[in-house]
Amino acid sequence: MTDVLVLNGPNLARLGSREPDVYGSADYAALAGAARRWGSDLGLEVEVRQSDDEAVLIGWLHEAVDSGCDVVLNPAAFTHYSYALRDAAKLVTAAGRTLVEVHLSNPAARETFRHTSVIGGVATGTVAGFGFDSYRLALIAVAARRSTR
Repeated sequence: MTDVLVLNGPNLARLGSREPDVYGSADYAALAGAARRWGSDLGLEVEVRQSDDEAVLIGWLHEAVDSGCDVVLNPAAFTHYSYALRDAAKLVTAAGRTLVEVHLSNPAARETFRHTSVIGGVATGTVAGFGFDSYRLALIAVAARRSTR
């Protein structure tokens, strides 16, 4: 049974080739493998998914609610304007599950339009600006919260 869904939004499958000066040179497969490894080290079964489609991400958040999974979510560009994704993320936390918003870069240190997150207000917490380590730190937070439930 999956404990944590690590969900990634638009363009994250292009890691390694998309703006390596911002997102690094490692590819998406490396991120997915690292997240699964870090989860395993923490005693978590982690499933990593990516979609450029907002509706698919919403469906996966609904799945997390229905199956009782915690979520690490990199909403990517949807961070700044997707109220539909926000509403689905809120369902996760309202169900008593942890949802950590993650970002490889620090949106607050980038273009002004990236400074607003509609997801952050319903997330349990946010980790940003640490590259792949943002995911590792998010999984540590999920594991810590699971141990206190």
